Amino acid sequence: MRDELRWGIMGAAKIARTKLAPAIHAARGARLAALATSDPAKAAPFRAMAPQLEVHHDYAALLEDASIDAIYIPLPNHLHVEWTERALAAGKHVLCEKPIALRAQEIDRLIAARDGHGRLAAEAFMICHHPQWERVQALIAKGAIGRLAHVDGVFSYNNPDPDNIRNRPETGGGGLYDIGVYPCCATRLVTGAEPERVRADIRREGGVDTFARVWADFPGVTLSFSCGMRQGARQEMVFHGSEGWLRATAPFNAGDYDDARLELRGSDGRTVIERVPADQYRTMIEAFGESVRDGVPFACPLEFSRANQVMLDAIFAADPPE
Repeated sequence: MRDELRWGIMGAAKIARTKLAPAIHAARGARLAALATSDPAKAAPFRAMAPQLEVHHDYAALLEDASIDAIYIPLPNHLHVEWTERALAAGKHVLCEKPIALRAQEIDRLIAARDGHGRLAAEAFMICHHPQWERVQALIAKGAIGRLAHVDGVFSYNNPDPDNIRNRPETGGGGLYDIGVYPCCATRLVTGAEPERVRADIRREGGVDTFARVWADFPGVTLSFSCGMRQGARQEMVFHGSEGWLRATAPFNAGDYDDARLELRGSDGRTVIERVPADQYRTMIEAFGESVRDGVPFACPLEFSRANQVMLDAIFAADPPE
């Protein structure tokens, strides 16, 4: 196996252009080698980073490129399962944007394909690779806030564009699939547990959820969060314990929304602030490469993703459309 993982990107989506392509370009042991797009103009920013970039004019051609080891998939949500399966069948490792599927049982297919083809397939939950979350886990585990009792979360932005894929039901749009997955993921990551009961209040427009309030009961811990696509940008997670609380100021888009800071208020009434700078996309790409080359366990395996989708399925089932 090559020491350097050669990456191909399936589609010139904004997140690929602004986050993942630069992360691959900067990561140790990775090379941005190919892109699939039918629009030559969209390839220009990628070629500016990687002048030797091979540009394929369709997705199938990218999968046929024998020089490519791994595929990153930032396609619309409804295409994730199909192209992840096709990439695995082509012998490629796959990192797919979240949500990797729209139902938990679809991830069973991906687990079977991953195991059957002997390749790594994973969901691009970049927060699992940000060191601030390792620090949150460590602080709570050592009792810095006493016994964890409750978690509060919020994630919102304002996107009323009817042509945007997030506002279209046929492409798997909606706020819960796009950003509601993150408070679920973060709470499960920190507690190491799964919810026993879920309740939800979901508002919909044009067939997609635009705002949701969610309440979940974990063993010994409760969670409440909101997410929406019609409010000003806001995000935070607060972990409330018997002796204090811990707040993450930029839990999801660290470095863009705000600096990654952890604010810890203990039983003595003092607030201690820690800054945790990191490029969570680059660390994710490097971790993916280490898993492929050396068998290092990946922080977000498909089994973790499936359990997150089980929670999301339960949220939708708690307040179905009329």
